[in-house]
Amino acid sequence: MKSIFTKLMLTAAVIASPALATADDHGDDLKYILVSHAPDSDTWWNTVKNGIALAGEQMDVSVEYRNPPTGDLADMARIIEQAAATQPDGIITTLADFDVLSGPIRSAVDQGIDVIIMNSGTVEQARDVGALMFVGQPEYDAGLAAGLRAKGDGVESFVCVNHAISNTVVAQRCQGFADGLGVELGSQMIDSGEDPSEVKNRVQAYLNANPDTDAVLTLGPVSADPTLLALDEMGLSGEIYFGTFDLGEEIVKGIKNDIIEWGIDQQPFLQAYLPVVILSNFDRYGVLPGNNINSGPGFVTKDALEKVEEFAGVYR
Repeated sequence: MKSIFTKLMLTAAVIASPALATADDHGDDLKYILVSHAPDSDTWWNTVKNGIALAGEQMDVSVEYRNPPTGDLADMARIIEQAAATQPDGIITTLADFDVLSGPIRSAVDQGIDVIIMNSGTVEQARDVGALMFVGQPEYDAGLAAGLRAKGDGVESFVCVNHAISNTVVAQRCQGFADGLGVELGSQMIDSGEDPSEVKNRVQAYLNANPDTDAVLTLGPVSADPTLLALDEMGLSGEIYFGTFDLGEEIVKGIKNDIIEWGIDQQPFLQAYLPVVILSNFDRYGVLPGNNINSGPGFVTKDALEKVEEFAGVYR
């Protein structure tokens, strides 16, 4: 296992001796594997795939994307173990469930493989498993910012449509939103599941049972797209305050048509692109950013859609 002290000494050695070509004696034949928790059906991750592909091309390194086809986290743990067994130069992975995934990640680190946590997890969890850093959006802070914004717009109650209930960090978006409004989360967060029909039905059931709900908060296209259909069927499109995390083709249309107030862009492209660039430069030159990287949040509204609309689902 390469200790933090060793990594710092390697960095110092490169600064002191420009003639040293690499920090870890790797050369140019570098390989990185990104492992996500996303099922094959979640198209939001296409942007992540585009991010590592472009970074691999630009940095002239080999990159590979792996994921559990159904989103099963036990399967993901096995995929991390299998990736580590091939001894890549680095693993980039989400940390969707600390209890399930921390063991395989620590094992990879113990084998001398550099790891960067992206998208899911926290800075503290990344440090705990021995990762170099975390690249992603601080979920609670993003939810809090959204809640404060909604409170300023007059929102007092909401339903948070959580399609990723097993990813405990994602629920922090709902908690932060509630805290921003200054209300209890309680039963305002619903487990919608990922099936589009179920998401739509559960949103409609909640709003029918709670007709005074001021706002809907969705946590990505998986829940946002069916919610758009649910609101349309109920005659609530454009009538109820609607905010969402992440972007996608239907979300962008919803913002453009004044149905969705804003989308929170955590920039998944950067979450995948930057770790490849960071690992490449660390392996070749021993240089490493001193801090974790916040890729979001950023609010995308109707008046800032031009560039987003052009690249939605591809790089945004």
